[in-house]
Parts: sequence; structure tokens; C-alpha cells
Amino acid sequence: MLRRLLTVLSLLGLLGLINVAEARPIVIKLGTIAPEGSIWHDALLQLRQRWHELSDGRVELRIYAGGVLGGEDEMIRKIQRRGLDAVAISGSGLPTIDRSAGSFNLPLLFTSYEELDFVRSHLAATLEARFERRHFKVLNWAEGGWVYFFSKKPVRTPDDLRHLRLWIAAGDPDSERIFKDFGFQVVPLPATDMLTSLQSGLIEVVDVPPLFALLDRSYQAAPYMTDLRWAPLNAATVIGLHAWQRIPPRDRPALLQAAREAGRRLRSALRQAEQEAIREMQARGLTIIELDAATRQIWQREAEAAWPRLRGTLIEPELYDQIMKWHRVWQSRIAAPARR
Repeated sequence: MLRRLLTVLSLLGLLGLINVAEARPIVIKLGTIAPEGSIWHDALLQLRQRWHELSDGRVELRIYAGGVLGGEDEMIRKIQRRGLDAVAISGSGLPTIDRSAGSFNLPLLFTSYEELDFVRSHLAATLEARFERRHFKVLNWAEGGWVYFFSKKPVRTPDDLRHLRLWIAAGDPDSERIFKDFGFQVVPLPATDMLTSLQSGLIEVVDVPPLFALLDRSYQAAPYMTDLRWAPLNAATVIGLHAWQRIPPRDRPALLQAAREAGRRLRSALRQAEQEAIREMQARGLTIIELDAATRQIWQREAEAAWPRLRGTLIEPELYDQIMKWHRVWQSRIAAPARR
């Protein structure tokens, strides 16, 4: 009788332990260099709440913002070592996972967000499959905005830029190759060191989106912005497959869908906020360097001459050809109404 009672008590204790384990949420630690209070950080906070609701508290997204866990390349290494689970990362850091992510960084290729959306929609599945082979799952595609040059001295032509020291994100050899191909003097540094390096004079130009320049006040140290959309700064939220597989299978589809929707909302909000950021910086002393049509053509000619040299170096030939194919399709759609 005593043995039977002990057995029952043991089973009840085991069930209690199981229930406690089930009640404990799965914590997904996510890092980002996006500062607290930024539009990107707000989107992550909303996603955290949505994941909590959809999983009935089974999944907790814990966010570490402002680069407290290091630069983007460092956070990627932490995920690979399983010291971190996920990262909301810019196009500067994405190529450290798979160099194909740099495909959308071709300078002066895209003329609008609509074109970027069109081309990316046809290549997203290919890129996501490549990321999975690297043991990362893409939760969503996002953006940092259009990259502009912010400089200590006015930059009107490519030659003006060649005389200044240009910051690029450390750990992105492909971007470094692009800029060097243009003959620019590049200084690779972590994004977390960019502002202090600008203030000290180690660098003289940064290529960042307006919202980023406004948030970290880099425009105050580099008060001239060249009115040239150099390239879109793509971004994404990615999670290590080891962490994704810890999430119960029943929860994954809904959480993935929520992340995709968060990415779409973020892109829409960011596009509206971009011009507002430029106007706000102008009100605080930023000078816009306007370019006439002839000067823009100089930039465009140099960029287009560089594109073929990046095929097979920065971008794998097949992927490059696909980008150019859909770029031509988009351009033909724009040109068709004009011919009518």
C-alpha cells in the first residue's frame, strides 16, 4: 500500500514538473543596432506583443536594441555560436550571412520603392532558400530607407566624394569592393563607432538613410546631404534555425505570418517618415546639395559602367541576370504608357 502511494505521489510530482515546464515561455533573444524609440524598434515591440498573443504566452521575444550586443557582424556570429537567437539587421550586415543579400545594393539601379518591391518579390524565395542553407530563417524583409551621402564638405560630383574618407560598415567586403571600384577612400568601421569617428575626423562622409542620420544626429557632424538616392538599404529580421525549431510547430505559421505583416507595415511607415526626417534636419541646419540633370547623368554613367564588373564578383552571375531581367521588365512597364 505504501509503495503504491509513493508511486502515485511520484507521478503527480512528475506531472507537476511537466506542467511547470510547459508554462515556462520559450525565450527568443533578438538583437539590433536600431536605437530605442526608433521606427524599427517600435515595429519590433509590436511584433513582440503579437507573438505573445498568438502563442498564448508560449513564446517571448526579448529585444536588445541600440547595438548593446555589438555590431551586426558580431551579432550574426553570436547566433552561429547559439549565444543569440535572432537579429533585425540592415543590408550592410545581411551579406555576412549570405553574400546574395547584397544583390539589391547595386548603386543607382532602382529608381523607386515600387521598383524595389517588384524586383525583390520575384527573388525573395530564392534568397530565403539560400539563407536556410546557412541555417537562418528570414522572418521578414524590411528597409532602412534610401542611402544618401552626408558629408563634412559639399559633395556634388563623384570626384568630390573621392577626395573624402567614406565610412562603410565593417564586415561587408562586398560593399567595400563596390566603393573601391568607384575609386572612393573607404574606412570600414562598426556602425556603433560611426558617429564618434565622424566627430573626430577619422571619416568625413557617411552613407546612411535620413532617418538614421536624424536619430543618431550624425547630420550635425556632417551637415551636407547630396540629393542623390545612392541605393536602398535593405533590411530583414532573421532567426537562427536552431532557435526557430525550438518554437512549437503549431505556433510557427502564425508567428511567421505576423512577422511578414510587421515587415510590410514597417516598410510603409518608413517610406512616409523618410521625407519628414529630411525636412526636420533641414530645419535644424542641414544643407541639401541639389544636383542638376547633367551632374546626375555623371553619377548614373559611372554606376552603370560598374554594374557589369560586379557580375561574378559581388553578385553570382545567375542572380545578377535575374535582377537585371526584372529591372528591365519594370522599366519597360514604365516606358509603355509614355509611348502611347
